[in-house]
Amino acid sequence: MPKVPFWIFILIGILYFTAARVDTMDIDASQYAEISRAMLQRGDYLHVYDRGFDYLDKPPMLFWVSALSMKVFGVNNFGFKLPSILFALWALFATYKLGKRLYDDTVGRMAALVLATCQGMFLMTNDIRCDTILMSWVVTAVWLIQEWVASRRLLYLLGGFAAVAFGMMTKGPIAMMVPVFCFATDWALKREWKNLFKPQYILGLVIVAVLLIPMSIGLYQQFDAHPEKVVNGNTNVSGLRFFYWSQSFGRITGESPWKNGAGIDFLLLNMLWSFLPWIVLFVVALLHNVVQLVRQRFRLVQGQEWVTTGGFLLSYLALGSSAYQLPHYIFIAFPFAAIITAKFIYDMAAKDLFPGYARFFTLFQPFIALILLIAVFVLISWFFPAGVLYMCVWVAGLIAWLYIAYRKNLRGKFFWLSAAAMIVANIFLNNHLYPTLLQYQAGSMSGRYMTEYKIPVQQVIRYKMDDPMNSVHFYAGAVIPSTDTIPDLRGKQYVLTMDKGIGDLAAAGVPFDTVRKSKLFKVSELTPEFINTRTRAQATRNYYLLRLRY
Repeated sequence: MPKVPFWIFILIGILYFTAARVDTMDIDASQYAEISRAMLQRGDYLHVYDRGFDYLDKPPMLFWVSALSMKVFGVNNFGFKLPSILFALWALFATYKLGKRLYDDTVGRMAALVLATCQGMFLMTNDIRCDTILMSWVVTAVWLIQEWVASRRLLYLLGGFAAVAFGMMTKGPIAMMVPVFCFATDWALKREWKNLFKPQYILGLVIVAVLLIPMSIGLYQQFDAHPEKVVNGNTNVSGLRFFYWSQSFGRITGESPWKNGAGIDFLLLNMLWSFLPWIVLFVVALLHNVVQLVRQRFRLVQGQEWVTTGGFLLSYLALGSSAYQLPHYIFIAFPFAAIITAKFIYDMAAKDLFPGYARFFTLFQPFIALILLIAVFVLISWFFPAGVLYMCVWVAGLIAWLYIAYRKNLRGKFFWLSAAAMIVANIFLNNHLYPTLLQYQAGSMSGRYMTEYKIPVQQVIRYKMDDPMNSVHFYAGAVIPSTDTIPDLRGKQYVLTMDKGIGDLAAAGVPFDTVRKSKLFKVSELTPEFINTRTRAQATRNYYLLRLRY
């Protein structure tokens, strides 16, 4: 089977960077962007604030790197998104290195391409979350520790523990637990008990503890040293306990108040879209590995590994046991899923194993890929019409896809067709669909308008805006306060409001001029009514920027 060429990753990297053209999406990504902007503005990197209030939810790594990036490149989309895009690219490299170490160079490259072209990766470089950076640190830690297992060079082990520490600064103890899941499972099934207890681990844990000192000091100063502070409705809140216990383990034990009723199947159901187009291949490969292990009476033989399979399964069970789950939580285990999938494809295409599965996926994967291409065509021609240039690009992409489809003697053709379809599809998602959707996001559009027309943000207030508008602060460059009472409008020149607010102002006899009127929709929750051009107007609501005339 031909190796994945390096130039494909250059193309994908360029595609990732096009996401920097797209505004941050409400709610979470724009909130993180504003936290990072405010951190840069204050110059205080140990304490985290959200719109002027103490923030106790995510560790500071995302805010640190984003604030530093914006210090160099400016407070804009590129400055905020650059670190996460770079970490995504590094995750591809670390996945390649781990796949190469566990198997060979070909499987490593295939795994990197599987990860690079799953829909979740394209989303993570657009709708920025902590999970992109977390995933990168975790797969780096597993790769470096696996290198230590093979070579016993202490530098690899210490680098792996350092990556664990940085992962913990990104999203807490899960960054340590996942590598433990990976290696404990693999060593137990190989009966390599001596690897479970090594004196070098003590030095590694010391490195983790030392690297966590700055974050821990900030948490203590901001929360533990001020028990009088009210955080999430409670006093005597320990920031140290929250990050090292409640945020992760508390969701399993029930100590955490965060609950959304998600079941054990929640993450798998969301992988149906986030791990497209590889999800069916992955599930079959995972089940094959489990059945094979049972037949071997839970003992691995020469050439087998369960770093990836065990790491994925235990991580899934831990995350799926949480009382509060979101779709992107499972992204931390995507590199392992990519290696499992790549090895299975390699066995079918290069080693001619599993002929029954090979015949099925030879038909199934191109069918899914073609459906994706057709869906993109429908989007850009009917629901969100694009110009002639984009239609020409789609035709060119289809021609390239058909060229691969009709190439004779190309081993693993379904693998190449699947990857190509995802690349073509996301050219349009990143460069046409997302920018079009974000025109309906009230926060970013209002913030940009205020900046462009030099409206004094200190004179702007939000009144009865039934929309989170997290992004307005980032794009306006300042926190825009909110109120639900008419008297609070005194002293302000501009008001952001909706139809209900217009009616209240008129009834109260407050004179105003309409500076700007536009439509809003919560673009992160698309509905058939909004997608359909004939009913889109019914799905949107009006919002206004008013100038008061006292």
